[in-house]
Amino acid sequence: MRVFGIDCGTEITGFGVVDWDGGARQPRLECLALGAVRLAKAKPLPARLDQVFRDLTAELDRWQPDRVAIEEVFYSVNAKSALKLGQVRGVALLAAAQKGIPVAEYAPLKIKSSVVGYGLAKKEQVQFMVARLLGLDALPEPTDAADALAIAICHIHTAQTLALQGVAQ
Repeated sequence: MRVFGIDCGTEITGFGVVDWDGGARQPRLECLALGAVRLAKAKPLPARLDQVFRDLTAELDRWQPDRVAIEEVFYSVNAKSALKLGQVRGVALLAAAQKGIPVAEYAPLKIKSSVVGYGLAKKEQVQFMVARLLGLDALPEPTDAADALAIAICHIHTAQTLALQGVAQ
């Protein structure tokens, strides 16, 4: 299973690609790619959304994932920021939908619990555990890419649990 994780942001949208071969002799998670779409604040919002769409579409074409995993919307005190984040998230969902790739969505607490074991873990703890789980020599940077890898790992862990329970996906 190849999962493309996306951590949406209005300035940086992180992505990460994780492979899992449960049928292998030594099943393990493997990081194939990580990166970020950096958005210039000086550009108007439509241009930034277009950049997110084009860059994510190119990466989806490149990595051909079986699933896209994305963080669910979280509630924000600042309504304007929440709306902008929702627009970036919508563009990411559209990129996956246009490629015909199924999307799974996870709450931030679920992602952190799945990777760190604690739903209120700090970004540094997520980075550390992502590096450990993927056997990386260094912490994944930027943190948005580390979060995207965590989202992908969360989906793989969830899929494994559901498979053990006999639940079809």
